[in-house]
Amino acid sequence: MSAAHETHRPGPRPIGEGTWFAGRAGLAMPAIVAAWSLFLLIGSWRMDTGDADFPGPAFFPGILGAVGLVLAVLQALAVVRTPEHPEDHSGRRWRTHSDPAALAWTAGGFLAFSLLLPWLGWILAGALLFWCVARGFGSRRPGFDVILALFMSSLAYLAFDVGLGLNLPSGILGGGF
Repeated sequence: MSAAHETHRPGPRPIGEGTWFAGRAGLAMPAIVAAWSLFLLIGSWRMDTGDADFPGPAFFPGILGAVGLVLAVLQALAVVRTPEHPEDHSGRRWRTHSDPAALAWTAGGFLAFSLLLPWLGWILAGALLFWCVARGFGSRRPGFDVILALFMSSLAYLAFDVGLGLNLPSGILGGGF
């Protein structure tokens, strides 16, 4: 069969092509942020704070939830108003790729933080989380990242435990589990 007789079969159509969703795959992130923000808001509203003084333990999760919802709405509006139709130099469409290694570093860091917090304490577990997120975002200076992570988690510990009087776990640095 000659090249003149071959039929050209187009490749698979990109997801959502020809629909309202074309170029709006970016709506996934605002949806995730909105879901997480609602989780924080509902959790802070249902939290039993007892006779805690203002601002109390529900104050900051409430602020983060409200700010997260506002940012999710703003990001969703931006995606709806200006859908992205990425093209390479040949004019063909391409799919945005994800970075599984970055996702593994950040999600794994959060999982390790959640599991190790009672034993390591806030400062060490927070430093581990910060280091994993920095690594996931592409930092290749592990020594600097460890020092910065310990500094930042220590500041957070001082702000919340000492400054606000919240009882954060001290773990092995506090002499126990």
